[in-house]
Amino acid sequence: MNIQTTTVVDRLRNDLTRLKTLPSSEAVTMPPEYYTSEAFLALEKDHVFRKDWVCLGHEGEVANPGDYFTTEMVDEQLLVTRSKDGEVRVLSNVCRHRGNIIAEGRGNAARFSCKYHAWTYDGSDGRLIGAPLMDKVPGFDKSKCNLPSFKTEIWNGFIFVNLDGTAEPLAPQLADMEPLIRNYHIDERNFLYATDDIWQTNWKSLCENFMEGYHLSATHTKTLHPITPTNLCEKIPGNDAFTGYKAHYNPSTPERGPYHPDLTREEQRFSGLYCVYPNLVFSVAPHFTLFLCLRPAGADAVAIRWGVAGVLTDPDDPGVHDYVRLCNEFNAEDRAKLETLQKGLKTKYYTGGRLAADHFEGTIWDIYQYMARKLASDIAL
Repeated sequence: MNIQTTTVVDRLRNDLTRLKTLPSSEAVTMPPEYYTSEAFLALEKDHVFRKDWVCLGHEGEVANPGDYFTTEMVDEQLLVTRSKDGEVRVLSNVCRHRGNIIAEGRGNAARFSCKYHAWTYDGSDGRLIGAPLMDKVPGFDKSKCNLPSFKTEIWNGFIFVNLDGTAEPLAPQLADMEPLIRNYHIDERNFLYATDDIWQTNWKSLCENFMEGYHLSATHTKTLHPITPTNLCEKIPGNDAFTGYKAHYNPSTPERGPYHPDLTREEQRFSGLYCVYPNLVFSVAPHFTLFLCLRPAGADAVAIRWGVAGVLTDPDDPGVHDYVRLCNEFNAEDRAKLETLQKGLKTKYYTGGRLAADHFEGTIWDIYQYMARKLASDIAL
C-alpha cells in the first residue's frame, strides 16, 4: 500500500470505531470512500467475506443428487453440488494439477473433468479419480489431490459457506430470527427462479438499499409504493448476526396468496425484509421469498445471484411469472438509482449526512455496526 491508500483505510477504520460510540438517534452515513475504495474492499474480502458465513444460493438449485452450479466468492472459484448421499457440498472449482477451472454453469453430473489436461474428480466428494499418464510420475499419489471442501451450512433453504473454516455455527446466531419467520415455513417453499447479474455499484450500497424502506415511496412510485409505502415501515430488533424491518401493506392491497395456514392475520399483511450479515438479503412475503446473494466484484460493482421461492410448485405458474416480473421492475428502478449513486460518491465534495429515523434507515445503522465489529480500528486484524 502507498501512503495515501493507507491513510484512506485507516481513516475509514477510525470512522467505524467512532460510530460505535454514537447512539442511533445521532446516526450518520459513512464517507464516500467507504463505498469507492479498492483498498478498503481488500480489507472486507479478507476479514469479512473469508471469515464469516456467506450465502451462495438456495438449496433448491441443487435439488437432486448430481445437481451442481458454479459461482465465485472473493476470487475463490466454487462448485456447489448435491452428493449421492443427499448432502450439499461446496468444493473448490480449481483443478489440483495446474489450477484451471473445472466446471462451468449449472447442470447434473456424476464427475467433473478439467478440460485442460482431463484430470477427473468425483462429483460427490471431490476425489481425484483420473489423471492421464500420471502413473508414470514417480511418487504421484492421487489420494493427495482431492478438491478442497469448504465448511457448509444450510439455514432455512439457503446455502452458506465459511471459506476459512473458523466461523461458529450459523443457526444459533440466527435463533432470534426464527420466531419472526417460523409461521412462513420458508424452508419448505419451492425454489422457482434464479438468475445472475452485475450492477455497477458497491455491494454495501445494494445491501443497504434492500434493507431500508425510506426509498420505497420515492424510488418505487408505481411498483412498491402502492403496496408497501414508506410511512408504514417498522424496524425489527435484530442482533449481531441480522437486522430487519416490516414493510406493512397498504390497507387497499389485495390478499397476497397462496400462503401457509399457520400465518397470523398480521403476518398476512406485511413483508419481512432481512439481512443475514454480510451478504444475504431476503424478503419474506406471505406467498413468496425473494433473495439476493451479494458478491463484491470490485469497489464499483456487485455480482448478484437472486431468486424466488414460494408456496406455488410450478415455475411456469402465472402467479410466479407475475411476481418475477414485479421483482424485475423494482430491481431495475433500484439499479438505476444505485448506479448513479456510485457515480455521485466519486465527488470530493460529499462528506456524508444524517440517516433517517429508526423505522426508515435504522437497518443501515445496524449494518454499519456489524462492519464496525469486523473492521474498526480498535479491532486487531
